[in-house]
Amino acid sequence: MATKDFYGNARGVTTSPGDEWFEITPSDASDLPQVVRALYIGGSGDIKVADVSGNAATFVGLTAGSILPIRAYRVMSTGTTATNLIGIV
Repeated sequence: MATKDFYGNARGVTTSPGDEWFEITPSDASDLPQVVRALYIGGSGDIKVADVSGNAATFVGLTAGSILPIRAYRVMSTGTTATNLIGIV
């Protein structure tokens, strides 16, 4: 199943609150079911993500309860130590 991207043509204008969300299990092989507009970090740590172009980056030292406002396509298990991740769409 292909990853859905409801905001692919709306770069820079996705400032309204998310109205759907889902729990994320990090995976090095599987994409998220939808490109998210933000990630909720439930437990402190690092998170390694890929964007829709496949570029990967690791966000280091995220705190519990924070929201990372990025459009992630995948959350990798290798390099991710943050827990209780929620994708906001």
